[in-house]
Amino acid sequence: MPITSDEDVRAPAASAAPRPSPREFLRALGPGLIAGAADDDPSGIGTHSQIGAAFGYRLSWTFVLSFPLMVAIQGIAAEIGRVTGAGIARNLRRHYPRPLLWSMVSLLLVANIINLGADLGAMGAALALLAGGNAGLYTLLFGILSIVLEVGLSYPRYAAILKWTTLTLFTYVAVLFVVHVPWSQALGSMVIPDIEFNAAYATAFVAILGTTISPYLFFWQAGQEIEEQHRHHAKPLCLTPAAAGPELKRIRIDTLTGMALSTLISLAIVFATAATLHAEGVRDIATSAQAAEALRPVAGVFAFAMFALGIIGTGLLAVPVLAGSAAYAVTEMAGMAGSLDAKPLSARLFYGTIAATTLAGSSLSAIGIDPARALYWAAVVNGVLAAPLMVVMMLIARNPRAMGRLRISRRQLWSGWAATAVMAAATLLFFFFLAAGKV
Repeated sequence: MPITSDEDVRAPAASAAPRPSPREFLRALGPGLIAGAADDDPSGIGTHSQIGAAFGYRLSWTFVLSFPLMVAIQGIAAEIGRVTGAGIARNLRRHYPRPLLWSMVSLLLVANIINLGADLGAMGAALALLAGGNAGLYTLLFGILSIVLEVGLSYPRYAAILKWTTLTLFTYVAVLFVVHVPWSQALGSMVIPDIEFNAAYATAFVAILGTTISPYLFFWQAGQEIEEQHRHHAKPLCLTPAAAGPELKRIRIDTLTGMALSTLISLAIVFATAATLHAEGVRDIATSAQAAEALRPVAGVFAFAMFALGIIGTGLLAVPVLAGSAAYAVTEMAGMAGSLDAKPLSARLFYGTIAATTLAGSSLSAIGIDPARALYWAAVVNGVLAAPLMVVMMLIARNPRAMGRLRISRRQLWSGWAATAVMAAATLLFFFFLAAGKV
């Protein structure tokens, strides 16, 4: 019997297969598309609005840098879930010391709750801008709505809703058609870096990486791959390596599409705010809702309305992802089963975590915590968590006890470690400026 390498096992079973039709391509989209779209959550919109307002187009090149890093690390997270049939926390529990598992999940919970508060607060503020009324009440109602949908709907129906909700991101593309963008300057800034050696520029660079490479998305995409495996009554790929080729190809297409969408929307937000707020001298934006309000006198009512509606739409997508990733991590840490397709009474810890984290997040503004400050501390916690978690993921992805014969390829190994190194360097840079009192 011929000896096969890991690379041979991972190769598609039919490399000469015809290119998928548009319908087949859309069917392949799922966890990666939703993860990429959720990356542009209201807090991310706020960060990108700040960068566009403060720096214009000068940091656009960083999205070209971050795109392959996002594809690499999110693809590895997805493969861990699909190959092992277990999420990241469960693999940590199986193969690594318990204190490492507890510290990772604890940091994730803290970061997710703060991020949920920032996102729900931005959604409430956006609706108050559009319709008037009490932003705090809207924040609470958005939290309750997210819990009801996530708990009450079956996984296939809820996944379909999340998939279609990604279309709300294109509101930011629509904004570009009603503002004047100097396209030669905007597009040129993507390939010709305009680098400044100062604390403000370096902090903005770190903020971009922190909002694009987010730990909660690792847990979410791995968990969603397991949901899809159960939905199709399939076995983990480590048990059926002969069927790995088509599935790994689907994951690559799905992840590449999701991260491309995320990058496109991020650039659209930077371009829109650079062409309007920065051009008009508005440089100090703290939240996504402030960005929407600032657009009204500069770019008109339509741009303002589209920007505000986009905050609500992306929030309805991102809030369940944040709460769901926490639920996957907590149940796996406890060694229990948890699934969006389970009945609430049979998965109390899973759904309880979703409800508790969402309500905790929605209550942050009610107890007087400033959303912009909360977002800052979420970035700090994510910075502490991201690089060490990425190191652990890389170890899992090359661990034959976890992945069997389907360990990640050499190309993925190099790209994954490159993403980890860049994130670690960005985190160290952030804490350097934090210690110097410049952020």
